[in-house]
Amino acid sequence: MYSTTSNQQLTDLAASYGTPLYVYNADKISEQYQQLQTAFEGVNSRFFFACKALTNINILKHIRSLGCNIDCSSINEAHLAIRAGFDPKNILYTSNGIAFDEIETAVDLGINVNIDSLSNLEKFGKKYGHNYPVGIRLRPNILAGGNLKISTGHEKSKFGIPIEQLDQLLALVKQYNIYIAGLHIHTGSEIKDVAVFMQVADIFFDLVPHFPEIHFLDLGGGFKVPYKEEEAGTDIPLLSAKVQESLKNLAATYQRNFQVWFEPGKFLVSECGSFITQVNVLKENAAATFVGINSGFNHLIRPMFYEAYHRIRNISNPDGPIKHYAVTGNICETDTFAWDRPLNEVREGDLLVFDNAGAYGFEMGSNYNSRFLPAQVMIKNGVAFLIRKRDVLEDILRNQIELD
Repeated sequence: MYSTTSNQQLTDLAASYGTPLYVYNADKISEQYQQLQTAFEGVNSRFFFACKALTNINILKHIRSLGCNIDCSSINEAHLAIRAGFDPKNILYTSNGIAFDEIETAVDLGINVNIDSLSNLEKFGKKYGHNYPVGIRLRPNILAGGNLKISTGHEKSKFGIPIEQLDQLLALVKQYNIYIAGLHIHTGSEIKDVAVFMQVADIFFDLVPHFPEIHFLDLGGGFKVPYKEEEAGTDIPLLSAKVQESLKNLAATYQRNFQVWFEPGKFLVSECGSFITQVNVLKENAAATFVGINSGFNHLIRPMFYEAYHRIRNISNPDGPIKHYAVTGNICETDTFAWDRPLNEVREGDLLVFDNAGAYGFEMGSNYNSRFLPAQVMIKNGVAFLIRKRDVLEDILRNQIELD
């Protein structure tokens, strides 16, 4: 048993369960949630884990056990939340370009709903009128986030009802007597600057008079997580102080009290995750020394999709001399994880570990090239549990219909 995810435990787990292997330290998730609770003590706030980051049912159950709520991006995630034991009142479903029947199912489940289009808002009004409280997702025309692909609030984004359509929105609310319970704006991921969240708060300040029944203001998620040693994350205590100041200003101006909601995903689970891979081959040419590992963007797409950085460590030779390598995958596409990366000397058979792999790693995985999805292990109180088996060939064939 180990109190943290040490190199020795990662090595032992690789021997027990094979590689590639995702490992999640539940105690780190607890630590991250406690950081939020401590920082926001005394602030009228609620936190909803953005479960699109990591939906293994055991991770969801652990997060529920901490007292955290859950944010869902699809109706299937909402069903998983129910399966994990979340009370419907603690589940938030934020729709995005979906068929109205998903919203109907969400209402049937009794969960909190955010709507992000005038079209679905009108359908909602026609069916439910004032009988079911609903939140509105707005697009504020703010460009923020670590990469354009994870920026969701800018003027070309598909997300939310554009703020310039406020008059049309209000007309629908009035026509169908819709009960607007809250306003929601999520500007993107990897937001370090607290001022971005306060821009959203300023927008809410101006919108509040138009919505006499709202009681929550949802600032979304996207807290910055440090992926490099020299990086700093979002200053959570500063964010708390600024939010508390904003809530006091709102109360003094409008004689109404509001609750602030946040939807942290990566913040809660990114640092808990380690992705263990093994070196298949070394190839040298004039350009680089290539380290070919037994994984690819089918298991960790972030470096190729977002040009994201993940620290990589050679846990088999941690004291070896530093050399520079191109770390690449085994997929029949270009799948470069790192170029000219300094690592302790790498040998065939060594274990390379990708840090900060808890969010959007396994979750965005695929069976491309008919390769198997890796196993998942959760460490809780120093004890390791297998929480998902590695794929086998039958998993790839499972839903195929073989004709004679």
